Amino acid sequence: MKSGFAVVLSLIIGALAANYLLQDNGYVLIHFRGTLVEMSVPILVLALALFYLAVRFLVRLWRAPRQLGEMAARNRMRKAGERIVRGYIEMGEGNFARGEKLLTKGVRNSETPLLNYLAAARAAQAQGDRERRDNWLKMAYDQEPRAAVAVLLTQAELQLDNDELEMARATLNKVLELTPRNPEGLRLKAELCINEEDWPELEGLLPKLLKLGHLPDELLDEWYVLTWCALLGEAADDPGRIKTLWKTLPRRLREQPRILRARIQALINDGQIEEAESIIRKSLNKEWSEELILLYGELEFTNPATLLNRAESWLRQRPEDPALLLTAARLCVRTELWGKARSYYESSNGIRPSPQTWHELGQLMLRLGEEDAASQAFQKGLTLSYGGPDVPRITDASLGD
Repeated sequence: MKSGFAVVLSLIIGALAANYLLQDNGYVLIHFRGTLVEMSVPILVLALALFYLAVRFLVRLWRAPRQLGEMAARNRMRKAGERIVRGYIEMGEGNFARGEKLLTKGVRNSETPLLNYLAAARAAQAQGDRERRDNWLKMAYDQEPRAAVAVLLTQAELQLDNDELEMARATLNKVLELTPRNPEGLRLKAELCINEEDWPELEGLLPKLLKLGHLPDELLDEWYVLTWCALLGEAADDPGRIKTLWKTLPRRLREQPRILRARIQALINDGQIEEAESIIRKSLNKEWSEELILLYGELEFTNPATLLNRAESWLRQRPEDPALLLTAARLCVRTELWGKARSYYESSNGIRPSPQTWHELGQLMLRLGEEDAASQAFQKGLTLSYGGPDVPRITDASLGD
């Protein structure tokens, strides 16, 4: 507009200057349907310029209401954006009531009303108001029906956080009906199963999550460990189930200590002692585990002497392993080799004394009739159990020394 006005002004000034500088400033005759109009060229230029300005003015006048409306709308959207930012800041600082109010005030002027409603639902839940939370979620759905899955996922997440497990299950079922392979829906369903300890259903979900690659490997592995440990514990009386579970477990997790221990315990509970012994032995030959060697000494094997021979063969390679010495001592007790058992107990305590080892040695001494030695072993075990020699003594003079 400014550039156009400058051009017209330049033309007017040029025409006026020409009118005075030129002796013959030109002549214009216009004949239109019997009407004659006579004028000089500068006057014509001036008339055209005035006509142009008049037309521009009328056009601006015609557009003014719409432009004013657009300006007002932009102003409302700017203020709404500022309120949204302030609302998120308030929520981030823990002022949920203030944040909810800012996010929902003038929400129709927001460019992202769906996000406003979803954030307001979170703020309402943080204040403990489930009804208002659900109202905001309903308004979010009404605002954008195409975002039904996003709204349902938010609702399920909030229900899980609020321990509304049955409602969360119903919501997630709707999500997975709409989008069966939805990664977030499957993740939330897995979390729900963990909360409810629904291991069979989680067993079916984990392969889907693994295939989608949506979750970090560390988290998925931890869920596998939790699930398979629980399932193996429940399959103690079903040998076929134990084998099936093991085959469906990802290979990278088969040497995971907790899962391996759960499998061995399931086999032991099912009476498959030889199978359990074989697995422990092979696993120890691959990678030494204190937990497994202690479990090895607890096996109710038909011939404990065989276990003792294997334990003593490992002792030649690990003569100062306290857990292995304790296992050897226990196997000696079961084979009634009292002298070797005592020696192994004392060696284990010499390297790493423990209340349990002292207690078992005391029991052995009682069996051998050495009551003083047994009393000393029990006393040392109790001392370790209650904090060692640094435990303060009673010094009341009335009790004597």
